[in-house]
Amino acid sequence: YFVEGLGAAQFALPGAVDRLRATQRPEDDHARALVLAATDPANPYGAALPWPERPGEAASGHKPGRKAGALVVMVEGSLVLYVERGGKTLLSWEEGDLQPAVDALALAVREGALGRLTVERADGESINDSPLAAALEAAGFHPTPRGLRLRA
Repeated sequence: YFVEGLGAAQFALPGAVDRLRATQRPEDDHARALVLAATDPANPYGAALPWPERPGEAASGHKPGRKAGALVVMVEGSLVLYVERGGKTLLSWEEGDLQPAVDALALAVREGALGRLTVERADGESINDSPLAAALEAAGFHPTPRGLRLRA
């Protein structure tokens, strides 16, 4: 099997595993973050893998999904942020350092991939009451009456 535990309908070119292993970097202090559309085939969550459980998920009323317009931000392959369509709501999974994921999201906005992004809520609460607020401001988001905003 190319990916262990995912069944037999798996295809790869000869030498694919060797090429994947060759791209691995030595450990360094910088985490590699990636922003993807939630519907992108490269996003394994909601397709090959179930969405990770979040504490208090039922209370927030928001659940991740492979929805058009939604984004995922992964750091070193682990899901860290889910950005709902329109960007008003974020869901997070990491309790530790969120900065690499937030920095990648801010870079996507600055490069024009997302346009303007205004975050109003995170994990079911106002963004102003969220631990994500400090990380967003450090990445260049600015406070507005509606939430934290970053423009391209």
